[in-house]
Amino acid sequence: MKPFSSTECYTVSLQNLFRKQSVTESLLRISLAGFLPQPSLSLRLIAEAATRIARPLPQPTKGTQAKAPTCLAIMSGTPFDELGTPFDGTLLIKLGTPFEGTFDVVVVNLYPFYEKVSSTDGIAFDDAIENIDIGGPTMIRAAAKPSTNVQEPDRVLAQDRSPYTLNHKDVLVVVDSQDYPRLLEFLQGNQDDQEFRMMLAWKAFQHSGLYDCAVSEWLWKQPTVGGEYPPSFAVPLSLKSSLRYGENPHQKAAVYVDKRLSEVNAGGIASAIQHHGKVSKRNEMSYNNYLDADAAWNCVCDFNNPTCVIVKHTNPCGVASRDDIIEAYRLAVKADPVSAFGGIVAFNTEVDEEPNMIFYEALPLVSLIYRSSLSYLNVDLAKDIREFRSPTDGETRMFYEIVIAPKYSKKGLEILRGKSKTLRILEASKNEKGKLSFRQIGGGLLVQDSDDLTPENIQFNVVSEKNPQESELRDAKFAWLCVKHVKSNAIVIAKDNCMLGMGSGQPNRLESLRIALRKAGDKVKGAALASDAFFPFAWKDAVEEACESGIGVIAEPGGSIRDGDAIDCCNKYGVSLLFTNVRHFRH
Repeated sequence: MKPFSSTECYTVSLQNLFRKQSVTESLLRISLAGFLPQPSLSLRLIAEAATRIARPLPQPTKGTQAKAPTCLAIMSGTPFDELGTPFDGTLLIKLGTPFEGTFDVVVVNLYPFYEKVSSTDGIAFDDAIENIDIGGPTMIRAAAKPSTNVQEPDRVLAQDRSPYTLNHKDVLVVVDSQDYPRLLEFLQGNQDDQEFRMMLAWKAFQHSGLYDCAVSEWLWKQPTVGGEYPPSFAVPLSLKSSLRYGENPHQKAAVYVDKRLSEVNAGGIASAIQHHGKVSKRNEMSYNNYLDADAAWNCVCDFNNPTCVIVKHTNPCGVASRDDIIEAYRLAVKADPVSAFGGIVAFNTEVDEEPNMIFYEALPLVSLIYRSSLSYLNVDLAKDIREFRSPTDGETRMFYEIVIAPKYSKKGLEILRGKSKTLRILEASKNEKGKLSFRQIGGGLLVQDSDDLTPENIQFNVVSEKNPQESELRDAKFAWLCVKHVKSNAIVIAKDNCMLGMGSGQPNRLESLRIALRKAGDKVKGAALASDAFFPFAWKDAVEEACESGIGVIAEPGGSIRDGDAIDCCNKYGVSLLFTNVRHFRH
């Protein structure tokens, strides 16, 4: 193994470095350009042809363009001795090469296959094939592979065909631009660091493995190849960050980003931008924060109209849709102000100067302020408003863990940041439809299609004598979309595009109904009720209690052997009953 020192000459191989503009800029101007011309380092660069042509190598570092045989050597990771003869590879022996010696550093950027095949513009099959990198992964693996012989390179003669190959103990293989600064530090040092080498080797195999997974998944999706589910597949995950702890303090945890092709251009909470709340490690997004934020974002993204969703322990406790997003927020809080405290608030529209105010005010007060001149909507006023107490007891200041929206104006962010140092403000893109859902069980995973159905995708069939009014049908569809996101057994009561009450997670549907009715109170009269699954019993059970409470319309999947009882019960009380033929269990 070659000892590193400031006077040593190192041979650096470059592969595909300038095929993508973003890579070019970060690579030359920030990273490699920062250390290649260093006077304390003497470097010889062997560049694959595309690298050399796209951008001249930095000066005064000596560069060599790799042509036919040398380029083959780079791609195969083949080392050379003083005679210019490769230790393995008879083809290269016959061809010969102008390059002498071995590589000390291998830097590779693979073809941008992810970006090409996931482009919203689409890509032809032949073009996608052209973007599958062959030489790059070969070179990465050759540089990172374990050693089969521990002899020093300078002790191996050309005629000695011993199976010595370069590996991570001798070659620094770099596939991530984030590692360039530490590479510079390493090359300028006087001591070797096997842990750093091992980390780069591990990262190299991970990188090439993820690349192979992407190609494999894309090929499986081709009409002439794939089926419903592949016999086997890998889920490539990229570590985003470690977390303070898991669901409970005694559990360790981390969050990963799904790097499957179907997720490349998709949104979701895992890839959300956090604008505020990183005061310390203690205040970073937690395991439970991610779960709750994901539940809130999944729910609010299902609505087409401007909507606010408030979630507590993954269940929506407040949902409202209005053209005026401020009014939607107020109504969502009113649905359950006690549960809203400490919850997650999500919007499906931009948060700007106007809606940002509402996080600091009492519900009655905001109406007066909203009607005043917009010139008064400044940070100082927002700070005053934030001290307003909850209408529940008049004393407790409203508190939220997270606010989520697809976009924030500059002024909106400024006002929100004034509410609390620890308020986590997330900017997220809409979730991708049609992706697979995974659930871990002992010894394996359950895989299913995501539940992407909306009211526009199904039929609300009237099975009762009474037809619902147009407003009742709208309420039923709204309640049905809400109940889809509530843990089973789930009941939602709604009216005028606003959730009034919700019952969730009970072992029996009757108990969930009673919780929802209690939350709705007197507003239940003429409201819509949605159930995530059919009612197993009607008389002296959930259906009859709902009818007696004054519910105007009920939406449920149907499918029970006692559906006739539910229909007869609704007919007796003059309640409209709708069957959707779609169940929405959520466990």
